[in-house]
Amino acid sequence: MKHVLAVPLVFCLSIGAGCGPRRPSAQVDRKLVVLGFDGLDPDLVARWIDAGTLPNMRAVAARGALRPLETAASGSPASAWASFATGVNPGRHDIYGLFARDPATYAPAFALVRREPGRFFLQTIPTTPASAVSLRRGTSFWVRAGETGVRSSILAVPGTYPPEPVPNGELLSGFPIPDLLGGQGRFQYFGTDVQPGDEGRSDRGGIRTRLVFDGDSARADLMGPGDPIVQQALRERRAAPAAADADRIAIAVLEARETLRLPFAIHWNRKDRAATVVIGDDSVLLRQGEWSRWIDLDFRANFLVTRHGMAQMYLARADSELNLYVTPINWKPDRPPMPMSSPASLSADLFERLGYYRTLARSEAAGALNDGLIDEQAFMDDLFRAFDDRAEMILQRIDNGQWDLLVGVVDSTDRVQHMMWRFLDRSHPRYDKALAAKFGDAIERVYRRADDLVGEILARLDPDTPLLIVSDHGFHSFRQALDLDAWLEDQGFLARRPVPAPLPARGGPPGEGLDPARDTIDWTRTRAYAMGAGQIYLNLEGREPRGIVAPGAEARALEDDLASRLLALTDPKTGQRVVDGVYRAADMYSGPFAGHAPELQVGTADGYRVSRPAMRGEPSEGIIEANEEKWSGDHAGFDYRHTPGVLLSSRPLASDVPRIVDIAPTILRYFGIAAAAELDGRPLF
Repeated sequence: MKHVLAVPLVFCLSIGAGCGPRRPSAQVDRKLVVLGFDGLDPDLVARWIDAGTLPNMRAVAARGALRPLETAASGSPASAWASFATGVNPGRHDIYGLFARDPATYAPAFALVRREPGRFFLQTIPTTPASAVSLRRGTSFWVRAGETGVRSSILAVPGTYPPEPVPNGELLSGFPIPDLLGGQGRFQYFGTDVQPGDEGRSDRGGIRTRLVFDGDSARADLMGPGDPIVQQALRERRAAPAAADADRIAIAVLEARETLRLPFAIHWNRKDRAATVVIGDDSVLLRQGEWSRWIDLDFRANFLVTRHGMAQMYLARADSELNLYVTPINWKPDRPPMPMSSPASLSADLFERLGYYRTLARSEAAGALNDGLIDEQAFMDDLFRAFDDRAEMILQRIDNGQWDLLVGVVDSTDRVQHMMWRFLDRSHPRYDKALAAKFGDAIERVYRRADDLVGEILARLDPDTPLLIVSDHGFHSFRQALDLDAWLEDQGFLARRPVPAPLPARGGPPGEGLDPARDTIDWTRTRAYAMGAGQIYLNLEGREPRGIVAPGAEARALEDDLASRLLALTDPKTGQRVVDGVYRAADMYSGPFAGHAPELQVGTADGYRVSRPAMRGEPSEGIIEANEEKWSGDHAGFDYRHTPGVLLSSRPLASDVPRIVDIAPTILRYFGIAAAAELDGRPLF
């Protein structure tokens, strides 16, 4: 019997408190609800409260307060939500934005999570499951509260994947939980209008496939996740010493088998503008402009390994062309490839109670709309379903009542503003008068739905239960795209090679050839480079692999020079100021990880944002270009002083200038818990 018990005991010790018996809950005599709306803008909230459009938010403010909420210096939701959870600045939680650069390679990397692949014995039998490791440091307030007996329900708060064990509580992961393909919203599009040269990935991370019909039928493959067994074989082959021709051929063969696929057929009824999709044992009839129900999708690697997902389909056209949009493949909540909740059974329990719900935070069809593959109406229909998914979940857990602290976040308020801000700004390059007549109120409609949710929650709460409504940032118009690397090159701080250098063989100079997007940069003549949402790093000696800037006086002088030039930068076409603020890491951050911060955080003015390629360290066409995308509103990289979030409190606040780091200590004090000394925030009541 001892041998039988050994395996579960080791497993429990490996994952911590989440596997052991729950500490008996203290008799907590109070409750608190925190409702998050990603990106809710304080100016729009105030405008529509004054207009009578948001009566429930107005009622909350009348009982307590409505204030702008200072956000993270980068304007990045990844950094802001980390400060929300921990009550500390990025120097303590180590998240400065969505991207972080590896100082050993100059390469950009995802800042929130490190993924570890699974392993297989004899290329068949799973021995070690795949896993994800959170890179956020610091302790979340729900863990601190749970350790004293406070029961909590934490629902889809950004930055909570992978899920952490919550003493006396439950947690369903939010962003950055991936789709089944490992991305953050990798949709698929099948169309007769896709040209052969356009097949493959689209600009916003989707996958385009050309449909060729034989009569009224066509066949195609739905792309699935990587085959983990083939991927292990590839890693082993690539890690071997310099490859011979036979090894290179073997690698090419494995690469061709790397992705799991599901074949399906489409039967086109041109007369009725309809199509039937047959995939596996499932058959789905769709008319033009119609969305499908959720469809189960099983991708089988072998008889022991299957990845379970689910997606919806939208028939965009079925007249002279046939165009089919497939949503990102969400994890199936009752059979996820890795745990997506704590306890792991929570995601399945919610599935049993609520039915299908989106597990991907960035599930709305923003990428497909931006690429012109679906229209605004289809986007809004999808977005409202995403909103209602999350609202239903939050209300169900409130009704459940097994909590003292409940925190739930809705993401759709953010997505609608990214895509529809162009209808609030007549000067935006993508403003369209005809579309504005139909969708000019799109953002307001979502804010009204948010207000309805506030009303539904208030109706369920005891009048003495406080409600905090929080957003991580506000919004600005994104009319012009700024490439900071191009500006650095123009000013002589960054140098490029005449032609891209080939990737060096193993053992080549450090920092060269390790990241293709950076391989045109001559690091021996580069003193500063940019990455992410307005972040500038110095090419420091002793830190970067080919650093040339001496720490100390030389570095500080370079920071001064960069800051003064950036603050003087104007748009040559309009004469408008492009940068509102430049912030030094030394002035903004403190803590054990402050040394990981970029030396400068550039805060752009309204209308200007770092271009999307430049955020990843890839070159753009010029220094300042018109933003011709439908992605027309944003927050990342704008001056954080002018992009605050919202704090609505049903209780009066002790400060007129609350900060996002103040939320955690406020909640801890409310439950009578002494805040840890390292917290940067201060209680608000």
